Amino acid sequence: MTSKTQRLKLRRVAIDTYLENVAYLHRDCAIYRAEGFQALAKVEVKSDKRSILAVLNVVDDETIVRPDEIGLSEQAFTQMSLKAGSLADIFHAEPPSSMEAVRRKLRGERLLYEDYREIMRDIAGNRYSKIEMAAFLVTSGQTGLDRDEVLHMAKAMAETGEQVRWEEALVADKHCIGGIPGNRTSMLVVPIVAAHGLLIPKTSSRAITSPAGTADTMEVLARVNLKPDELRRIVRRHRGCLAWGGTARLAPADDILISVERPLGMDSMGLMVASILSKKMAAGSTHLIIDIPVGPTAKVRHMQDALSLRKLFEYVGDRIGPHLEVVISDGRQPIGRGIGPALEARDVMQVLRNDPDAPTDLRQKALRLAGRVIEFDPDVRGGEGYAIARDILESGRAAAKMKDIMAAQGKRPPAELGKLSFEVHAERKGRVVAIDNYLLARIARMAGAPMDKGAGVDLLKKIGDKVVKGETLYRVHAEFAPDMRFARELCEGDSGYSIGEAAAEQPYSFSL
Repeated sequence: MTSKTQRLKLRRVAIDTYLENVAYLHRDCAIYRAEGFQALAKVEVKSDKRSILAVLNVVDDETIVRPDEIGLSEQAFTQMSLKAGSLADIFHAEPPSSMEAVRRKLRGERLLYEDYREIMRDIAGNRYSKIEMAAFLVTSGQTGLDRDEVLHMAKAMAETGEQVRWEEALVADKHCIGGIPGNRTSMLVVPIVAAHGLLIPKTSSRAITSPAGTADTMEVLARVNLKPDELRRIVRRHRGCLAWGGTARLAPADDILISVERPLGMDSMGLMVASILSKKMAAGSTHLIIDIPVGPTAKVRHMQDALSLRKLFEYVGDRIGPHLEVVISDGRQPIGRGIGPALEARDVMQVLRNDPDAPTDLRQKALRLAGRVIEFDPDVRGGEGYAIARDILESGRAAAKMKDIMAAQGKRPPAELGKLSFEVHAERKGRVVAIDNYLLARIARMAGAPMDKGAGVDLLKKIGDKVVKGETLYRVHAEFAPDMRFARELCEGDSGYSIGEAAAEQPYSFSL
């Protein structure tokens, strides 16, 4: 153990390491040399009252950290809750005991609830490096999770953080599995359902592989980083919210895993079900609608896969609490016109304001989903929900409710679209017969979404629309020249649009 005379001074290193604790030692630090620390090793930083685990980085620049100091990244320094200059010790950290379970999973073994509970506790406690989390995610995605493992993981994730109890018999929620650009229905369902009077505290993750998640888009309009007491106060007063689940400390292990899934581009079905339902369990949801879009370029591409996924949701949902209903929807093309936070927020506000130019497909899908949620109300007869939702929207009550929620969360000034843009044109005359969801999402991400709120793709044509040669199909917005160049190069290889003589027949029968 390091002696008191060798203690190091804490220094705040202004680096955002995004959900990973990082410590910095100078290469000439006496303790670094004496104790045999190595770069990327896991260390424990400890003061008299506080301790954290961190990944060690070694530096040679005394302007970053001096030999008598230990630097901490923004997140790590905040967790220590001490002033700069406070004294601390550094020790070799013991490897997390749950890594043995991960190694068993790597060998193809089935894990039990106790294994997942220990893994999630260690992840939430920052005991895993991102390399170790990547190993866990890849093996879970590649070797697969059986339905009981998904159940165990969902329960374990939910138990790592806050669990909200609303003390009401009906707490509604709605979630889409993603894979369809645009599709910002939650931001319409929440104000409609809240205006009806049902409690709907919507907490969302940020985008993993998409150009925007609900939290990313809502952040264009209002603050989404709500502390648990803020979230409760807003929901009690306004019957709803649209917040990021991370700062609310709901299933924090899930948010940490998502930070690793994002750069890996991972989104396996078992991990996805556990992630979604852990958040809903922690948020206190009692009644939940799950939307599974199906289409040739959606996340789920075949009806048989959608039905299997529905069964998995129902199996896990039945055992962790909420009454759950799954709807299967049309995922052949983006929903709405905007892809990217600012553009999707524009579409949402147009629908709420009953703007004649509002995207019809977004409006209709949101009304049908809101209607299904409203029918959870025991005073509403089956089949009446859609009409009630439509009346709430057309009367302006939904817009007023959204205005109240935005003000309560902290309204933000309108976001500007990226100052750079280019257009993609039709190469032939005909009709749009197909749109590649995956490629359009990639183009929007290359343009800078969701990190740059004004980046994305503005669609001018949808399936079935007539086009002439040279007509604009969509416009790409970017904030920075390199992003615009990357997006343009991607478009030049394939526009993502198929132009033919007639619109393709709808290949599925949908339950929405």
